[in-house]
Amino acid sequence: MTHFPFQRLQADLAALIEKSPPGARLPSEPDLAADLGVSRATLREAMRTFETQGLIRRRQGSGTFVVGKPPVIEAGLESLESMLTLARRTGLKVGPGPVSVERIQADEETARALDIPPAARLIRVSRTMRADLRPVAYLVDILPEDVLRPEELENKFSGSVLDYLLGRGDPLSVSRTEITASNASPEVAKMLEIQRGDVLLQFAAKLLSASGRIVDYSHSYFVPGYFKFHIVRKVGGQ
Repeated sequence: MTHFPFQRLQADLAALIEKSPPGARLPSEPDLAADLGVSRATLREAMRTFETQGLIRRRQGSGTFVVGKPPVIEAGLESLESMLTLARRTGLKVGPGPVSVERIQADEETARALDIPPAARLIRVSRTMRADLRPVAYLVDILPEDVLRPEELENKFSGSVLDYLLGRGDPLSVSRTEITASNASPEVAKMLEIQRGDVLLQFAAKLLSASGRIVDYSHSYFVPGYFKFHIVRKVGGQ
């Protein structure tokens, strides 16, 4: 089956959004579907891409509005830095939403990742990061309880576990990160205010101390359109 008609629909929507000023209300869904010659279901599917990228915003009972070009955090992946540090360097206003800190027990997957016994006591720190008045990232860190206690985060937590550990003087060495595309689970979709199944960029990382111990197992979910990551690599053996 050809995908050209759907690609044409996305191109038409992109052109409409681009020529509309920020804050403009798009035509109603029935009118827009009729104008573009597609079903409302097909239109909604095409519009999800632009909503995920932060270019449009749907408001229940009010319609769909153009947001404009979102701010972009661009960074290389050669060095580990917190999202807050990257935002400050690029002059973007990014801040944490409500922070959830809870005690949990390690399941099998987490126990393997942290190289600890199953049912070991852990701390789970989860929060969104917001930019341009919307959540653009959902961050979850899981740490052994002897590495971080919930009480420590009551007054001094900026939103970055990495920054907190560094500020405390912990001897950290490297982070091993797996980068994948993932579909938003119901939990992640709710936190990021997107549709379940929307495509996200996911980082799964293990942070190691100078002694080689895994002190943090984290999952970070980034909304496309707000982030641009790159890697600088040497050619051959140079």
